[in-house]
Amino acid sequence: MISADQLKQLHIDPIWEGPLNTTFDRFDISNPLRQAAFIAQCGHECGNFKILEENLNYRAETLMKLWPKRFPTMDIANQYAKNPKKIANMVYANRMGNRDEASGDGYRFRGRGCIQLTGHANYYHAGQALGEDFVMQPELVATPMYAALSAGFFWNTQKLNVLADARDWKAMCKRINGGYIGLAEREKHINQALVVLGA
Repeated sequence: MISADQLKQLHIDPIWEGPLNTTFDRFDISNPLRQAAFIAQCGHECGNFKILEENLNYRAETLMKLWPKRFPTMDIANQYAKNPKKIANMVYANRMGNRDEASGDGYRFRGRGCIQLTGHANYYHAGQALGEDFVMQPELVATPMYAALSAGFFWNTQKLNVLADARDWKAMCKRINGGYIGLAEREKHINQALVVLGA
């Protein structure tokens, strides 16, 4: 169990004590190594437990850099720039169980939670596993309890406890992020969390 005091030492709001302990208990995140890895990885993904919804407020230049195939010209990018709803509906259309751009699924099922649950299919499966209807109430995933539990669901399906036990931070980063973005920072936060958790 993690305490409010330990969370304060990690500069995390103590309101996360209940959600994190519930998640640890449910998904066998049962030793300091697993807990430190979970806290550090989630913290990296969600701005130290402060950002629970994806920010899609991008400029045209950024859209072209992030999604060059979807925004091949400045003219196309300018039609979407600084419009998060329109951007999400376009970039997430016909993927991850979402319907077409006009359906609004991209924005409805945009990234939320501690490890950015994204797409209709992921909302559906996480909701089934957690006994909630995230398809009808996607905003639940942006509340601390379900932000943590949905991250725990992802953690469990990706078998990240095994990687935590092996201290394989590189493989863990790749599984969460799809690459190695922020690897050094993630490792630093894991080590800080291990100290606070007394490991």
